Amino acid sequence: MIIAIDGPAGSGKSTIARNVAKTLGYVYLDTGAMYRALTWKTIKHNIDVSNIKTLAELAATTEISFKIENGEERVFIDRQDVTNAIRAPEVTGLVSIVSKIGEVRKAMVDKQRRFSRGKNLVAEGRDIGTVVFPNADLKIYLNASLQERAHRRQLQLSQKGHSVSVEELKMDIKKRDHIDSTRDEGPLLKAGDAAEIDNSDKTVRQVTEEVIKLVRGKTTA
Repeated sequence: MIIAIDGPAGSGKSTIARNVAKTLGYVYLDTGAMYRALTWKTIKHNIDVSNIKTLAELAATTEISFKIENGEERVFIDRQDVTNAIRAPEVTGLVSIVSKIGEVRKAMVDKQRRFSRGKNLVAEGRDIGTVVFPNADLKIYLNASLQERAHRRQLQLSQKGHSVSVEELKMDIKKRDHIDSTRDEGPLLKAGDAAEIDNSDKTVRQVTEEVIKLVRGKTTA
């Protein structure tokens, strides 16, 4: 079974997808972390984001993997742990530029589909229900107010030692929303058959339970 969870930056996709996967005993796939990992490598190797051919080759040949260590999911690129590094502001500022490149997305979607084979999966991102897994058994579109999303992002960054104002984050998120929703390949869209959940005023537990209820409805139908 494949559960697709889409939504804009800061909408809680990762948290909810992770909780749902843990509750159901499913595999969790954070596609956003995959694009962040590739962006981190792009920065590390000083690759110009206008060099599409090089970025496409990088996406196709880079090894991205996930492991659970001490109950926490870790992200690895070419076997190097980059879990914390990919959340740095410089990566956040560039990831939408890298991820909008069609050739990059094709390579990454291929990796995501191969990862899903033979698994019960909860995948989250921006085009999971529309492009990566258009035939997913359940599609969820998570959303929240811009203020709430900026506040959440600020909290995440502060926990990792980065200090950024809410106003600055609101501007960054608005810019990222625009890039994500207007790109030619895999734009951020709500799938026509997706259930939309606005979690601006809901707790993580409430949203998790709401999604689990939708899953149960699918599995018992």
